[in-house]
Amino acid sequence: MFLMRFDMRCPDQDPATIQAQYQTALEMAEWGEGKGCIQLVVSEHHGSPDGYLPSPLILAAAMAGRTRSTPIQVAALILPLHDPIDMAEQMAVLDITSQGRVSYVLAVGYLEPEFDQYGRDFKTRGQRIENCIEVLHQAWSGEPFEFEGRSAQVTPRPLTAGGPTLFMGGRSPRVARRAGRLGLGMIAQGLQDGLEEIYLAACQEAGQPPGLFVNPSPGTITAGFVSHDPDRAWAEIGPYLLHDAQAYGRWMGEKHARRVGQWANNVDELREANGIYRILTPEQAIEHIRSAGVWVTHPLCGGVPPELAWPSLELLAGEVLPLLQSDPDPTSSRT
Repeated sequence: MFLMRFDMRCPDQDPATIQAQYQTALEMAEWGEGKGCIQLVVSEHHGSPDGYLPSPLILAAAMAGRTRSTPIQVAALILPLHDPIDMAEQMAVLDITSQGRVSYVLAVGYLEPEFDQYGRDFKTRGQRIENCIEVLHQAWSGEPFEFEGRSAQVTPRPLTAGGPTLFMGGRSPRVARRAGRLGLGMIAQGLQDGLEEIYLAACQEAGQPPGLFVNPSPGTITAGFVSHDPDRAWAEIGPYLLHDAQAYGRWMGEKHARRVGQWANNVDELREANGIYRILTPEQAIEHIRSAGVWVTHPLCGGVPPELAWPSLELLAGEVLPLLQSDPDPTSSRT
């Protein structure tokens, strides 16, 4: 009924603070498995002053080592930045060690400075991601093949037949058509309507069976917190949520950021936006989960300190989930 996201933003770049954040993320992953967490999600960006997670596969591997069954998703992996042979090898080994629990949402990327840092051509990233996906599938066969005029072979092969599960991530019709043409599912960003129709048409045209398609409504909660006193919680963790929102707002631009509630000048504006950042009472959280089907939390969002992050998770596990499990159907009769 809940999943946890981690991108490891941390405005305080003191080494001790960073170490505490990463250690806490691993502890939360292990804790979450015991509480029924349905997925752990890690993300990727580069060159961010607040230390946004640049190595998601390493954190995913560490989380896989602290858990036994919880699915893990890298969302998103900015595939055009990477050498696909190197990625194929890393993903294959992680598939083996995690027993096939790690899936990937692949993205073309939208921040040109990241491509400059990696020496990649930003303008050709669309074609490059398609080439990289083709290479991944060739590599996971375990057979020799040619790549950029040289011989390549990736061993060991992944545990998962055909390789780890891949989705396409993005927010544009072009991405939806690419996902359909390549036979991948798609995880969209809730920023544009009509993408599913475009995706399904592309699948049909390419003769590909449709995969999972997710396009949440704008403002769907993706950084949810639970508190008996939301006013106090906003005062304590609001500044961290504001940092996250403003950082994304600078990347995305005002138009897109406003649509999902990531454009604000202060904490009060962020709260009033009623977007992806929410702090709800246990009763409100129960109502939301019954309506949406899942609770998405981002416990260390914007560098929220562990001592402020844990109470929300503990309240979720102690007061929200038990009531949902005892009465999962809100329409059931009561005596």
